[in-house]
Amino acid sequence: MFEDPIDLSCDSCTIRTHPLFRHLVEEELQEIMLNKITETYKRGSIIYQEGNRMKGFYCVQSGIIKIYQTGFDGKEQIIRFAKPGDIIGYRSVVSNEPACTTTEVIEESVLCHIPTEILLSLVKNNGNFAVELMKLTCKELGEANSYITDIAQKTVKERLAEILIQLDDEFGEDALGILKISLTREELSNIVGTATESIIRLLSEFKNKGYIEIKGRKIKILDKPGLKYIANI
Repeated sequence: MFEDPIDLSCDSCTIRTHPLFRHLVEEELQEIMLNKITETYKRGSIIYQEGNRMKGFYCVQSGIIKIYQTGFDGKEQIIRFAKPGDIIGYRSVVSNEPACTTTEVIEESVLCHIPTEILLSLVKNNGNFAVELMKLTCKELGEANSYITDIAQKTVKERLAEILIQLDDEFGEDALGILKISLTREELSNIVGTATESIIRLLSEFKNKGYIEIKGRKIKILDKPGLKYIANI
């Protein structure tokens, strides 16, 4: 599932600028460095699954992770993506509940696993850390509420246009203007919440109307204002 452990210093890591970690004193930072485990995960690797008892949380150093729930019919519903600088799994650690989502690597990733006792100690002893963790939890709750509203009130076409814009805003484009995140048609359907056939049809429609350019899994947005208009943003 993963390669040999990697030695990655917290001092030189991009996660150091995360609001959660910028309030840490040197002693707390050293405690994390001494107790974390850093590993590389290949595409398709499962970090943790729904129902798992969490023994800690993860900092994403590189790569992209998809976070999803599985329905009764076995179909995935992608909740969000984690990218470098994000943390995952912390909510289940704080609440002492089994994981409510599954996390799967879609682009080779390096993650640092930080034990439960470290997180709980920081919450109890560092007020600024606790406040930032609460802010992060509230932010994710707000995003979840918006997601539910979109699912209930927007058409599939509007949702797909909105998702393409969000992916562009969150992950950016390469030198050729292609989205840096590459998803299968099934993964796109699992974000939007519809059948894969509907996504294929709509992508073809967007392409024919000049909103996007498609080559395999690679998507280039040609008319972002047009997509925003479709998405009612």
